[in-house]
Amino acid sequence: MNTSVYRFKFDVKHCRGALLAISAFALGGHFVTASAASLQVSVLDQTGAPVPDAIVYATPVSGKLPPAKAGTAIIDQIKRKFVPKVSVVQTGTAIKFPNKDNFEHDVYSFSPAKRFELNLYHGVPAKPVVFDKPGLVVMGCNIHDSMVAYLLVVDTPWFAKTDHNGQATIENVPPDNYRVTAWHHRLADVNGLPVQATAVRDDTKASFRLTLSADPD
Repeated sequence: MNTSVYRFKFDVKHCRGALLAISAFALGGHFVTASAASLQVSVLDQTGAPVPDAIVYATPVSGKLPPAKAGTAIIDQIKRKFVPKVSVVQTGTAIKFPNKDNFEHDVYSFSPAKRFELNLYHGVPAKPVVFDKPGLVVMGCNIHDSMVAYLLVVDTPWFAKTDHNGQATIENVPPDNYRVTAWHHRLADVNGLPVQATAVRDDTKASFRLTLSADPD
């Protein structure tokens, strides 16, 4: 065989393989690596104490997000409390509100992101509530004034809630440049959410220090 022809076939084969590899790693106009990364976030208050139940979420600086997937979640009512008290979901999520008490609850919200009411009921309502707009939804019970829950609805699929040590890990984040936002229901400045620019590469760490108001509980 002519050596020039053989060299040409060899080069074409390897160039084609490289192009296929590049195509496989290109997602939504972003160049990403084969494996996603994790973003570990630490949240402290103004005294340096860890903050549990803080929500952290990452939004690409480009604003480009993958298509949202219809998700489901559950917020229980147990012993006159919402469980969990603080939740985070992606826009479009359908949430069930089981009443596990032996008396009725009337769950409602007047929040602009989602206004709804589940009239007095036992058990599980026939239909879940779909949260189709981003924003904060504060929920209560018309019968039991002490019951309150906070639901943060975000457009991004990359979010997490801090544990009792103030630590949260956002998994499966494609390497990119992000705006990472922190939220807590006791933020002193509700109109100024802390945001920081973070380049996610492999395992990345970020930290926040929040100024919180006194806990009414």
